[in-house]
Amino acid sequence: MTRSLDRLIRPRSIAVFGGKEARRVIFQCDKMGFSGEIWPVHPREEEILGRKCYRSVADLPGAPDASFVGVNRELTISIIRDLSARGAGGAVCYASGFREAVSELADGDDLQKALVEAAGDMPILGPNCYGFINMLDGALLWPDQHGMLRIDKGVAVLTQSSNIACNISMQQRGLPLAYILTAGNQAQTGLADLACAVLEDPRVTAVGLHIEGFDSLESLERLALRSRELKKPVVTLKVGKSEQAQLATVSHTASLAGNDAVSSALLSRLGIGRVETLPELLETLKLLHVAGPLTNYDISSMSCSGGEASLMADAGVKRKVNYRELKQEQRQPLRETLGQMVTISNPLDYHTFVWGNREKQTAAFTTMMQGGYALNLVVLDFPRLDRCDAADWITTCHAVIDASKATGANAGIVASMGENMPEATAEMLMQNGVVPFYGIEEALAAAEAAAGIGEIWAKPLPAPLLKTAVGEGEAVTLTEHEAKQALAAHGLPVPKGLTAETAEAAADAAQDLGFPVVLKGLGVAHKTEAGAVKLNLASREAVLDAAKAMAGVASGFLVEKMVGKPVAELIVGAMRDPVAGPVLTIGAGGILVELLEDSAILTLPTDEKTIRAAIAGLKISKLLGGYRGAAKGDIDALVAAVASAASYVVSNASIIEELDVNPVMVLPAGDGVVAADALIRLRKNP
Repeated sequence: MTRSLDRLIRPRSIAVFGGKEARRVIFQCDKMGFSGEIWPVHPREEEILGRKCYRSVADLPGAPDASFVGVNRELTISIIRDLSARGAGGAVCYASGFREAVSELADGDDLQKALVEAAGDMPILGPNCYGFINMLDGALLWPDQHGMLRIDKGVAVLTQSSNIACNISMQQRGLPLAYILTAGNQAQTGLADLACAVLEDPRVTAVGLHIEGFDSLESLERLALRSRELKKPVVTLKVGKSEQAQLATVSHTASLAGNDAVSSALLSRLGIGRVETLPELLETLKLLHVAGPLTNYDISSMSCSGGEASLMADAGVKRKVNYRELKQEQRQPLRETLGQMVTISNPLDYHTFVWGNREKQTAAFTTMMQGGYALNLVVLDFPRLDRCDAADWITTCHAVIDASKATGANAGIVASMGENMPEATAEMLMQNGVVPFYGIEEALAAAEAAAGIGEIWAKPLPAPLLKTAVGEGEAVTLTEHEAKQALAAHGLPVPKGLTAETAEAAADAAQDLGFPVVLKGLGVAHKTEAGAVKLNLASREAVLDAAKAMAGVASGFLVEKMVGKPVAELIVGAMRDPVAGPVLTIGAGGILVELLEDSAILTLPTDEKTIRAAIAGLKISKLLGGYRGAAKGDIDALVAAVASAASYVVSNASIIEELDVNPVMVLPAGDGVVAADALIRLRKNP
């Protein structure tokens, strides 16, 4: 267990080790007005940038709060060991050539283990890491240029990639950056732990993470909980793919529950936002800095152009945002302000009749903001300041500010193209509580992410995720009959059925069950493709002939009562994710599994309310609701069936490798559901 990161990221004393990189750290701290002590350590130099040089850790006047170690990898380990023994607060390990270079350097993995051992309980960042920038205190353990300024309050951005951090530091979007921190190899300290540390700073309003892979599920859960407690939202840009668990090709579940989908489900459960691009990350952080999580997905949009209104409307189609209709009491005041030629709607094209008139624009914007929307947007692209006069655009900005202050509503100004918002204007808007958005797509992505966080925070805390040791034995596949019996014990409805070893016994079993029946060959992974499934057999002779025909591919037979025609067929599956553990998949089943790509992921444990919401979000839910006058499906029975499957998975979390129930046949309302096929793979302990 490492000590607190507070001394490292908010230091009062800094030691620097090395040559030109260490010199740059001192230069950056001086440039940004760091008021603490800086102690250079160098074997030959007498002074660096006007400061006395020390020869070793032992010679330092005290134990430094933070250290930048910019020397070769072998010497880094030695210095880290000495700093830990001296009681230092933490260190940045700049050197590369550790685990990230193991394909080129055979000793890279061993050196990284040695580095962590040398650090002991002293926090370290890296190796292969630039360090961090703290613009609240002017403390920069950062050996490069950056584009940031001292601020009193702002957001923190964390990434494994030092180059991404450099790029973000150069943003010109008006985002107040309080911290940028890099984690490099995360040998000891991961991004989630770093994020927890910066959340505790009262001057930090929100945190953005650029994640290549989750380092610790426990740390991520701890971050989510602390974020919620402090009411400081976290948003992520998750890229890359975690290492996949070994999966056989015997089911559809793995193709539906891809690692990326599991990541989204995991983050959603925890109340951590997710975006797709760096611009979306920065725009979302601006919104969270000003407004925090949104209460819902309802937004309004106003512009002085029908073309811009159309762009806003179209961009919302693929988002959860909702352009809710105006309230009746808003319509007449807008009509009186904007005139008879304006169509009163949302998005609203207010034309140019009030252009340049701050009083009338304020009145119109105020009326719109009184509609109870979670976020109110005004589209405004500035002219080039080097060639044009932007006075009327500034007037519109002040009208938005006036309306936002008068109503207390969340407001943003959206430049449809990022270059059409001057940085000085963006900074002015932020200072006045209005979010300057660079790009329509980015603005709506930010609104969606902020509303998603608000939606989860409004619910009770989720139960802790399953954390189980995994069986190390060989994976075994249960027969279909064994799988169904195991699931039935947890309440999943399955057809009445009997097993048989011979064709004659199968025919006898069918007669005992009563016709019509289904005959299936046991021991066959893909039964349909192998001809090992025969439906609607109505006589003993038909069963006997079918069994003889499939005897060459089947090790035995399963005879079941034929199920009536379903309203819809779904798949319910589970797989083991390397980070999240067992997760449940619900989606369109039968032959439509890959065709529709219609599925939802549920992290475990779950509950019936969450299951019902996931089913409602599927495309196939239209069939379940009685599409075009057809019978409605028994959704209550489907919810209970999915809950039964989840119960089985939770009860067998330490050994389950894969579950595939396909199809779950949803019968008309009141008639229930039936699991027509099931596959289970378990990893038994040796």
